[in-house]
Amino acid sequence: MKIAFIVNNFPIVSQTFILNQITGLLDLGHDVEIFANFNPKERIVHPDVEKYRLMERVNYFDDMIITPNSAIIHVLKAIYLIFLNFHKKPLKILKTLNVFKYGKEALSLRLFYLTVPFLDKDFDIIHCHFGPNGIVGAYLKELALDSKLITTFHGYDLSSFVLNNDRNIYKFLFSKGDLFMPISEHWKERLVEMGCDEKEIMVHHMGIDLEHFKFFERQITENIKILSVGRLVEKKGYEYAIKAVAKIVSKHETIIYQIAGDGPLKCELESLVTKLGIENHIKFLGNVVDDELLKLYRDSHIFALPSVTACNGDQEGIPVVLMEAQATGLPVISTFHSGIPEVVADGKSGYLVPERDVDAMTKKLEYLVVHPEIWSEMGRAGRKFIEARYDVRKLNQQLVKRYKALLTADTTLLDLKEPKNYN
Repeated sequence: MKIAFIVNNFPIVSQTFILNQITGLLDLGHDVEIFANFNPKERIVHPDVEKYRLMERVNYFDDMIITPNSAIIHVLKAIYLIFLNFHKKPLKILKTLNVFKYGKEALSLRLFYLTVPFLDKDFDIIHCHFGPNGIVGAYLKELALDSKLITTFHGYDLSSFVLNNDRNIYKFLFSKGDLFMPISEHWKERLVEMGCDEKEIMVHHMGIDLEHFKFFERQITENIKILSVGRLVEKKGYEYAIKAVAKIVSKHETIIYQIAGDGPLKCELESLVTKLGIENHIKFLGNVVDDELLKLYRDSHIFALPSVTACNGDQEGIPVVLMEAQATGLPVISTFHSGIPEVVADGKSGYLVPERDVDAMTKKLEYLVVHPEIWSEMGRAGRKFIEARYDVRKLNQQLVKRYKALLTADTTLLDLKEPKNYN
């Protein structure tokens, strides 16, 4: 199959879940091409980007971005591209310029610039990650491509994005899309509430490479290491984990809380640590490369991710780090937030507490600190849980079956149920 992936930015280290799908499909023998808004040019790049030579498969939409200094160049370049390509697909190009039907989307030349990379291409599947890119895919399906359209919804696209736009923002997408794949039951319910046909929705989890994230039995050491991994942004809720640690370090002086990641709240969180007087117990590690992350998982004893709904409404999907941590045998503490209860077996592989409840987090954290004998039991339960539900190889095979079901109209291939229990 020929598959077009439409994503926000590429490559981006925090979205290994998309990378795992792309490389998994390549391993299964399918032809994948990537279309992204722009290259973030991060300092750290996942090794699979080079291993699979993915930059040779990427096209960027950054020509669509107009600044006051580039407006004339933007128009002149469009005229040049129209002259260059008009003989190939005249009707498709004219459709992108139909201001009577598409209004400012056509007038701004956005639809034209979106369509140009696809004029000479054909795909079986357009797979869009995140709802706004699904809207792009819907335009492409109407204007240029005779492909099946799939949209994966992750979290912000059904929370803060909708709040900041309009409840009907996906009406056009719902009318053009063939399959909608939220990553959790939580977001499936949200799609139904917004008017998406439930018969066209199938939950499809993101997954991890279990060969990469090996299981380790947790051993008691001199220091008890708590770990968090993720961007330093509000929805990760780090301040509540920091406050919980501050409540117990006077009784448990060997605790070290390490936070791997960077982001806009770094200074604010560092100030909180200073205010609480626990600088000797908290370490901000910044962004880490893959090998460093694996070592952190291996050397830690407890994983914490106290996710919350941000002030702007932004929510998590299902954090991949919770899959990784449990796969490596870490007992976890997280929150009853978004799809997290679908990835943590509360009371078996870890504990869940209400959002922003420092006292509840403190209680569960201290319980794990003083009961190291349950670390291994929880770790084994977590590994088993992730193996049953979030093995990326099984999920990619399932994804291919769903692609084929759309192309052949064989609905029996779509009815692929995940295990309800992991016992």
